[in-house]
Amino acid sequence: MLENIPTYVTLVFLLAAAYTLFCLYKASLHSKKLLLIIIPYLIIQGTLAYVGFYKNFDAMPPRALLLLLPTLGFITSLFCTRRGKEFIDHLDMRWMTLLHIVRIPVELCLYWLFLAKTIPEIMTFDGQNFDILAGVTAPITYILFFIKKKISHNILLAWNILFTLVLLNIIITALLSAPLPFQQIAFEQPNMAIVYFPFNWLACFIAPAALFSHFVAIRRLMFTHHTDVY
Repeated sequence: MLENIPTYVTLVFLLAAAYTLFCLYKASLHSKKLLLIIIPYLIIQGTLAYVGFYKNFDAMPPRALLLLLPTLGFITSLFCTRRGKEFIDHLDMRWMTLLHIVRIPVELCLYWLFLAKTIPEIMTFDGQNFDILAGVTAPITYILFFIKKKISHNILLAWNILFTLVLLNIIITALLSAPLPFQQIAFEQPNMAIVYFPFNWLACFIAPAALFSHFVAIRRLMFTHHTDVY
C-alpha cells in the first residue's frame, strides 16, 4: 500500500468501489453470476497490487496493462456476443445512471492522491480532469429523465456521449502519465497510485464500469425502442 496516505482516503475509495459494485448488482437485477465474476477478479487484482506485482515498470509487456485490458476484453465480449447483448439489454438503466455518482468520491480521492504526490495534477479537477461533473450531474439527470420525465432521450444520449469522452480523456491521461515505456507527460510527478492497492481498482474496475455504463446507455438509446430505457 502507499505510504503517507491518510486512512480516510483509502476508506472513501473502498466505499466508492463498493458503491460501484452495488449499482452493477442492482442494475443486473441481482445477478449472482455477475458477483461471482467481479468479486474474485477484484481479489486477484488487489492481491497482485498488494504484493507489488505491478511495481515492476521495466517488465515487457508492461504489467500495468493487465489492470485495464482484461476488463476491457470482458466488456467487449458482452457487446459482441448474443448472450452478452441480451444481458446488456436487460440492465436497469436507472441504476446504470446512478452509478456515475461514484465519480464524485473518486475525483476527491484523486485530488488527495495528488496532494500526497502520487499522481500528477493533470489527473485532478485542478488540472484537466472534468470527470467530477459527471458525478454531480448524474442524480440531476436521473431525476429529470426517469422520475420527472422532463428531458428527452436525445438529451440523455448527449449526456452519455459527452461524459464518455470526458472519461476517455482521463483514462488516456492516466496511462500517458504512468511510468511506463509509453509515458508522455507528468515526468516530474507520475501516476504511481495506479499500481498500489486499493487504488489499482480504479483502472481495473471503477473506470471501466463507468465506461461500460455509458456504452450501455448509448446502445439502448440509439438502437432499441425508447421504452426499453425505462
